[in-house]
Amino acid sequence: MVERIKTSRLGMPGGWLLAAVAAGSMGLAACDGGAAQVASPGEGGFPPTPPALPAPPAPPAPPAPGATVAAPAGSCVAGTLDVGLVNVPGGQQRVCQLSGTITGALQLPNTAGVVYSMSGRVSVGADVGGDGARPGGASAQLVVAPGVRIFGSSGADFLVVQRGSTLSAIGSVNSPIVFTSRQDIEGTDTPQSIGQFGGLVLLGRAPINSCPAATPGGTANCEAQVEGTNAFYGGATVNDSSGSLVYVQVKYAGFEVAPNNELNGITLAGVGSGTRVENIQVHNGSDDGVELFGGTVNLRNVAVTGADDDSIDWDTGYAGGIQFLLVVQRPEGGDHALELSSGASNNDREPRSRGTIANFTLVTRNNAGAQAWVLNQGTDGNFVNGVVTGKPVCLDIDNNATVAAAPTFNSLFFSCATAFRDLPDGTDTVTAAQIAGLFNAGANNVSNGVNSLQNVFINGTNESGRPASDAARISGNAFFQSVNFIGAVPDAADARFRGWTCSLYAGGPAC
Repeated sequence: MVERIKTSRLGMPGGWLLAAVAAGSMGLAACDGGAAQVASPGEGGFPPTPPALPAPPAPPAPPAPGATVAAPAGSCVAGTLDVGLVNVPGGQQRVCQLSGTITGALQLPNTAGVVYSMSGRVSVGADVGGDGARPGGASAQLVVAPGVRIFGSSGADFLVVQRGSTLSAIGSVNSPIVFTSRQDIEGTDTPQSIGQFGGLVLLGRAPINSCPAATPGGTANCEAQVEGTNAFYGGATVNDSSGSLVYVQVKYAGFEVAPNNELNGITLAGVGSGTRVENIQVHNGSDDGVELFGGTVNLRNVAVTGADDDSIDWDTGYAGGIQFLLVVQRPEGGDHALELSSGASNNDREPRSRGTIANFTLVTRNNAGAQAWVLNQGTDGNFVNGVVTGKPVCLDIDNNATVAAAPTFNSLFFSCATAFRDLPDGTDTVTAAQIAGLFNAGANNVSNGVNSLQNVFINGTNESGRPASDAARISGNAFFQSVNFIGAVPDAADARFRGWTCSLYAGGPAC
């Protein structure tokens, strides 16, 4: 698809999100002989790659009054390497480093005076293949305790969970697990910080559609190489488990490995429905916030703030569900809040992307040249109980195959200058009238609403007045909860995103 060129990556004011809240404003081919490497449809610009070993940091800021910092621990847990101390605001911490390939089971406890780091690509296990029988494959488990912080010093530092292995990262409301950058640990990050370490990549054996044409999609032999690394994903195990991500923050991630080949904040590739993903935030990522390459994983309570490219991106046959999604872009930053695709080389290839997103609020910014939401490459899907505001255009549908797939829209509230993009050209002949036809075929939809959101993303009078639809019934996916409101946050009393997220609520934790 057409590459988009974005400018002014870092030109946002300090404290962009908290200030907005306070003001109450607005948001290789995988098999040996065949398909092209899967890469993100939308490529953003990237900052220069930071050096592997950053220059000595400035003295850290003093801790807040009354804050205490534990003295550095005297040693590291087995399976990690003691690489010395790192300065943190108000003191120092022992750095226990992960590197290479994790085998067996490794536990990272929340030990006073310890912070963990990643050195280069850290793999959990060795790929067992789509059928679980690849020679040399070996399962492993990484278990991360609530409150643990793990950092990378450059874009080359990232975590990959191979097929057949698991990551159990289960935090809590008051002790989320944080994957972040060295600058954040040192206290030298700023509201403009972005793309300072690689990110998280989870790989599974659930169905995908990206493989050579001679290989049937959705089979154990249909696999692809994920962007940003030479690891593979895909298989035929619908309920495959890659572990758990619960109460997890990923901050300042994203890295351009090569042109059009990037690491995202969180990449879920071929991840199955046996994987638990709930209460996650991706903040200030260089590329996409969360990208889903095929698979069947379901996600609940997802916040993407300040992504430089797309906030949520699905491709290659994604067929899971997302409920309670909150997207807030930074001023004049970010591409699409949603870019949802199916098959680049064959828009009709099965398994077609048929995901469902319910109870979502997309607070986009009014930068020209982009739409809040794009459906293309033949994707199907169900979109229920949504609020979209900000950009000049709310919804764009590209490719006749996408129109033919007939995605459904129910209980949506649009508040943009233009509801539907109308710019057909030689490769895209879909008109605004066609988009409106699909949109208006659903129930309880408003295409020309007036934004009344409070404190950036909380439903106001106009949003609260819209009737909700039943996502479980519409999608056939029992994962979805039945609710009586549209959007992600119905009122100020709703605590769904409070406590464990950063920079969303005035007076709450800052990123």
